[in-house]
Amino acid sequence: MAARVVFAHGKESGPWGTKITALAAIARELGWAVDSPDYRFSHDPDERAAHLQALAPTGEPLVLAGSSLGGYVSLKASRQLRPAALFLMAPAIYIPGRDAGAPPADTTLVVVHGRDDAIVPPAHSERFCREHHADLHLIRGDHGLNARLGVIGALFRALLLDL
Repeated sequence: MAARVVFAHGKESGPWGTKITALAAIARELGWAVDSPDYRFSHDPDERAAHLQALAPTGEPLVLAGSSLGGYVSLKASRQLRPAALFLMAPAIYIPGRDAGAPPADTTLVVVHGRDDAIVPPAHSERFCREHHADLHLIRGDHGLNARLGVIGALFRALLLDL
């Protein structure tokens, strides 16, 4: 079974936005299969997570990568899909009324968050990483992080090479 990355886009973006396209190119270059489902059928994060779970992606190893709301979706789906790693970019976690739960204990966790994020406070990622012993990369940038693709790409490449 081939190594696979499954992306989850944010609330207002699509399956092949700027970040996903750039990261997918890195994954393919390293020989990984790539999927990026379209979640635009719903703005409900729990419906999106259920959709990802129903797709039941497989890979050895499997990595779930999500941005903003897609970070929440990837985290929530990880309990069932049990990926080797989660790569979360400005994840929409610790939002009132939403509980993505804890990731599987044996999942490698990497979180990237912009210091100037005005949508999801960086403190949310700091708390998550502290509680779940995840690697946190607070970088210069806003919520979209599109201006920091070089840094994000390097972190993503390092994660895939480590698995």
